[in-house]
Parts: sequence; structure tokens; C-alpha cells
Amino acid sequence: MLTGIVSGYLGGWVDGIINWITDVALALPFLIFTLALIRPLELAFYGPREAVPGWFRVIVLISLFAAFGWTATARLVRGQVLSLREREFIEAARATGARTSRILFKELLPNLWAPIIVVFSLSIPAYITSEAALSFLGIGMLEPTPDFGRTIFRSLNYLQTDPAYVFFPGITIFMLVLAFNLFGDAVRDALDPKSMTR
Repeated sequence: MLTGIVSGYLGGWVDGIINWITDVALALPFLIFTLALIRPLELAFYGPREAVPGWFRVIVLISLFAAFGWTATARLVRGQVLSLREREFIEAARATGARTSRILFKELLPNLWAPIIVVFSLSIPAYITSEAALSFLGIGMLEPTPDFGRTIFRSLNYLQTDPAYVFFPGITIFMLVLAFNLFGDAVRDALDPKSMTR
């Protein structure tokens, strides 16, 4: 978020550097990068024979999601700032001699909360499905923490004899993702009534 505000408002070489970093982050494949990083990170802190605590895996996963998830928000915020920085209230703040930090955080930021909240609410389903996919591959949450992806992986052995074992975790993920998508749409409509279809 902060990178998008700074990039859009300052422009020039600052915008170029931040855009280059964003492009690099977008070019990195999240799944492959996560597969390659999780085990070496665990070995760096715990020996090959030591049990990795569940909270450590949680921190690693959250850090990886944060490292890859900021790009969409930064791009959206940058676009919003580019459209706002030439508006009258920004020009008035500049004319009164307001500092750059005040313009960024007192003038621009309050006008950016609506799209940021919408993007965040619509990103949650992607995080849910990504975590389930990682657990399905064996690098998600650790035992004894329950996990849909690990449950679906274990249920594959019973697919022919007990299909409900696969069906219920799958439909639960589907309903959860659908609920968050509908919530994101509702938040967008509430914060921007013009976007509602008539």
C-alpha cells in the first residue's frame, strides 16, 4: 500500500524503481518459490531431526503470502494516486505549503481506503485456496492443526469407497471462497454505490 502511494505521488525515478521491483515480484511463480523456500527456511532454524513447531510454519506461510501479495494492492493504489494527485484538494494542499508526508497520509490515504478494503476482501479467497493447495502438496499447515488441503489429500485413497470424504472438504472450501467473494462484492457496492448494477 505504502509503495503504491509513494510511487504514484512522487513519480519519476522513484516510480520506475518501485515498478521494476513490483514487476520482478509478479514474475516470480508463487507456488514454485514457496516449494523451494519452506524446507530450507525450516532447516536454517531447526535441524533435520528436530520437529518443526506449527507456529513456525504459520509465520513462514504468512511471510510468503505477504511477500507475494502486496503487488496487486500496490498497483491498484498507484493507479488511484495517479488519478488523485492532480485533483483540486491536492493542489490546494500544495498551495498552502503542506509537507509531502501530510499530503500522502492526510489527503490521499483517506480517499484510498475503499479500494484497499475491497482488494483485501477479494484477496482472502486466493489465500485460502493457495494455503489449501500448499497443504495438499505437503508444505502447508503441520499436524495437529486441521487443514482442508491435507484432508483432501488423505481422502484420495478412499475416493471410490467413500466419496463423501473428498466431497465435504472440497465443498467447504468452495462455500468459504464463495462467501468471501460475495462479501467483497458487497463491500465494494457499499463503499462505491456507483458500481451497483441497476
